[in-house]
Amino acid sequence: MADLRKLLFLIPSLFSVLHLFFSSESVIKGGYWNSEGGLPASEIQSSYYTHLFCAFASLDPDTYEVTIDPSKASQFSSFTQSVQLQNPSVKTLLSIGGGNSTLSSMFSNMSSSATTRKSFIDSSIQLARDNNFHGLDLDWEYPSNNTDETNYGLLINEWRSAIETESISSGQPALLLTAAVAGSDQISPLEFYPFQDIANSFNWINVMVYDLFTPDGSPDKTQPPAPLRNPTGLFSGDEGISKWIGSGVPANKLAIGLPFYGYKWTLEDPNNGGLFAPATNPNAGGVSYKDIMGVSPKVSYNSTYVTNYAQKGSDWYGYDDTQSISAKVSYAKQKGLLGYFAWSVEQDNNWILSETASQTWG
Repeated sequence: MADLRKLLFLIPSLFSVLHLFFSSESVIKGGYWNSEGGLPASEIQSSYYTHLFCAFASLDPDTYEVTIDPSKASQFSSFTQSVQLQNPSVKTLLSIGGGNSTLSSMFSNMSSSATTRKSFIDSSIQLARDNNFHGLDLDWEYPSNNTDETNYGLLINEWRSAIETESISSGQPALLLTAAVAGSDQISPLEFYPFQDIANSFNWINVMVYDLFTPDGSPDKTQPPAPLRNPTGLFSGDEGISKWIGSGVPANKLAIGLPFYGYKWTLEDPNNGGLFAPATNPNAGGVSYKDIMGVSPKVSYNSTYVTNYAQKGSDWYGYDDTQSISAKVSYAKQKGLLGYFAWSVEQDNNWILSETASQTWG
């Protein structure tokens, strides 16, 4: 009788482990949709994607429950239905967070106690179910100390457990659980991620191997913002991906980031317009791919760094075009990664980059 009780006790745990094993996705052709980007979700060419991320939900500063801005409630609640009109098999995830220091502090505070973690977790699952999402995505930018590392691990382990428990009680497929993470120590120290917990708890992670070199950090010369390779030994997409794998996260749980935008520098001399050319008065803001193409620039490709750049007079843009997008997707496939993701789909130009990425993967 005692042995039977032990067996019954173990069944839920065994179910959870097996469910996690067999709920992995076969490929990720992902894309984030920025709800503030001006493109209705119904106009996304979802046939190029397997997974679309609806960005962003936020946190209530008092309760740490996950919330959706009331002005965006109808967009978010109809997101899945809208993108499935063109592609009924596309899966959707609600992305929580985004890149600002206030949110980073809120994540740190939320994850610091079991009570607030539970508030966050329970509300996120309820929001996902109420709005017909297939999963949840954590965009905490970024854990920045050892305490954050510990609490990040506690958060995602408890989140995974709650998702599996909810799936059993509701009879619905378990929600996907993913995260957007820093792609290099250039962006944020990777040492403050709990690698083993990440490998165990997330279905996969989206590695943001972009914004490595920008006008903010290099105002006096042009740069490749998201190089796949870097012969100088400095930061690159390959360096970031390799570091994640070397830290114990399997390659088949990683998706490589593709920026559908770039950065603009002003050339000191329009006749000297290559990589690392002298520049002045940089425009430090990002520029969408469609806006770069809108000025009809002269486009160049550098296979050493795996980056594109474009010039129109003294305006110089570092970005990814079809050549570098194709090369990065090929790299991801050869490296054994699960796939790729784009930030963000509304910045594409007539879906050229989306189509290139999807066709390159096959």
